[in-house]
Amino acid sequence: MKSYFTLLAVLLAGAQAHGQAPIKLLPYPQTKKVDTVTTYFSTKVADPYRWLENDQASDTKAWVQEENKVTQSYLSQIPYRDAIRKRLETLWNYEKYGAPFKEGKYTYFSKNTGLQSQSVLYRQQGTGTPEVFLDPNIFSKDGTTSLAGISFTKDGSLAAYQISEGGSDWRKVIVLRTADKSIVGDTLKDVKFSGTAWKGNEGFYYSSYDKPKAGSQLAGKTQLHKLMYHKLGTPQSTDVLVFGGEKTPRRYINGSVTEDQRFLVISARNTTTGNELYLQDLSKPGSAIVPVVDNEKTINQVVDNVGSKLYIFTNLEAPNNRVVTVDAASPKPANWKNLIPETKNVLDVNTSGGKLFAIYLKDATSLIEQYDMAGKKERDIALPSIGSAAGFSGKKEEKETYYTFTSYIYPPTIFKYDIATGKSTVFKKANVQFDPTKFESKQVFYTSKDGTRVPMLITYKKGLVMNGKNPTLLYAYGGFNVSMTPSFSTSNIILLENGGIYAVANLRGGGEYGEKWHLAGTKLQKQNVFDDFIAAGEYLIKNNYTSKDYLAISGGSNGGLLVGAVMAQRPDLVKVAFPAVGVMDMLRYNQFTAGAGWAFDYGTAQDSKEMFEYLYKYSPYHALKPASYPATMVTTADHDDRVVPAHSFKFASRLQESQKGTAPVLIRIETKAGHGAGRSTAQVISEQTDKWAFLFQNMGVPYNVAN
Repeated sequence: MKSYFTLLAVLLAGAQAHGQAPIKLLPYPQTKKVDTVTTYFSTKVADPYRWLENDQASDTKAWVQEENKVTQSYLSQIPYRDAIRKRLETLWNYEKYGAPFKEGKYTYFSKNTGLQSQSVLYRQQGTGTPEVFLDPNIFSKDGTTSLAGISFTKDGSLAAYQISEGGSDWRKVIVLRTADKSIVGDTLKDVKFSGTAWKGNEGFYYSSYDKPKAGSQLAGKTQLHKLMYHKLGTPQSTDVLVFGGEKTPRRYINGSVTEDQRFLVISARNTTTGNELYLQDLSKPGSAIVPVVDNEKTINQVVDNVGSKLYIFTNLEAPNNRVVTVDAASPKPANWKNLIPETKNVLDVNTSGGKLFAIYLKDATSLIEQYDMAGKKERDIALPSIGSAAGFSGKKEEKETYYTFTSYIYPPTIFKYDIATGKSTVFKKANVQFDPTKFESKQVFYTSKDGTRVPMLITYKKGLVMNGKNPTLLYAYGGFNVSMTPSFSTSNIILLENGGIYAVANLRGGGEYGEKWHLAGTKLQKQNVFDDFIAAGEYLIKNNYTSKDYLAISGGSNGGLLVGAVMAQRPDLVKVAFPAVGVMDMLRYNQFTAGAGWAFDYGTAQDSKEMFEYLYKYSPYHALKPASYPATMVTTADHDDRVVPAHSFKFASRLQESQKGTAPVLIRIETKAGHGAGRSTAQVISEQTDKWAFLFQNMGVPYNVAN
């Protein structure tokens, strides 16, 4: 590696050549290496930074402090960092609402006045004055404890709400009487990956694991999920195991109760794709839990019922999904009848007002159709433009429902929808400082390495000259059947108003074209995802949207893996990289928290020699070799108990060791934060500020809010 002084001189020269203020990069910490080797199918794999997996150890904490010192020193020298922060604070400072929902005699909705750490849950009766129901901003002094879910009894008289502390997936559950907001019973602790499903007013179902041993609360494996029943007024220690645990071991179990309170519906699975489906008739005391689907090969969900008639959403014999009906007395798939058949577009479905709302994806954008409960199509629902619509959910007696529409240039707007007439009216419009008429968002299709046609949405200011010098951020995910649909980002205004381009590619591994598209990016086909991303970058360069010197890539979680893998395979492709909370060690990801459940998408190094060799080849942590890598800012958080920070710690250490170029390699480690959800507004703005400052600095692009 070049000496520190040589590196500094090159950095100074490069910065001055672009008219940027010089940046003094402190020496990276001398990260110790240990002689740790694991043998996989006779191949010895060195893991010199494994000691960083112990995130509670004093030497790991010292390393984190030293790395953050280097990172903050670098970022603090970027001259326009404060200007970006101020601009983001101004942009963020507008009222934000969540779609209303009715419970009992009240209508509830969330609202953030602008820069509040967390959104506040309000309620109002009829046209009365709204009142605060729950204010998460008083849960903790620093705003890092968030409201992580709430459910009400059928009559609305009781509510069970979850809180997350410091972004952790471990939750607490508190029950309130809604009339006077008084607390009922004790707080439930150590709840994870769970909803709360009320059975009458007596108690509710929830899910959790046994808490890992002291010292490994964040990283310890969570294998045996348990569906429990909690009766109000009794201690949590006496809660009854309903399903799971040692008797029926599953990693993820969810219980829900139908709106009429007749059925308990249980979904059970060991991976993130596919599930078993079980049913219990609560109207008959002592009734057995009966299987509906007894394997995990397909996705199955009860979306509604009318008496004993079940409405099931499934991809069984329908990769793009369908809705079927069956009588609960004989619920096996052999008795299913098509209600909304599979089409060429991917289906999702919600219910409200005694209607079914078919929410289709056509090339990653929304199409909505309304059906009656007999499966007769009543109408197409007109949307404002091409974008994403979400909502259309409510109780059977509702006469109206709400949905939110957004796109990359359409700030999220809540619409009230009259179910009888099909008329939509604006309910709440986002008053963010953004003029959509000055920008455009267009969809293109490009060809990946193997000839596959892949869609990508590209957004920029109208009239922008395509001269290859536009700062461009390419974002993608590519996994777990997740679809990247158009959505507005306040943060992205910083890039767009500064003459930049924001591009989102819909890679294989996602759900944009159904289960076949998903499977094409899993296990021994995971390289397709990386090839799709590389091809997206090459398309942007070839068509003069940008060039290598002005292209950045970004992704989080599975998308962090994507960025890390592409950096290792094509370090020459981009100027800047942002791998966030990424899965970077593909040989050991299944050793932490619920990571073993990701094996459907990834496979594991223990599966077979072929699978090990495939993972070993692309695993970002292992694939890094001495090379000239892009300017990189790895991001993670100290309370991330989903993708443990050790992934990012180890990757950043090896990247700093392997960097032969002059570009900085930083790791930004957020404190009192988790995988992403529940962060305070201040934390979000701070991270976005640093992202844009780092991007502009390393592209040599001055930030000018007047652009």
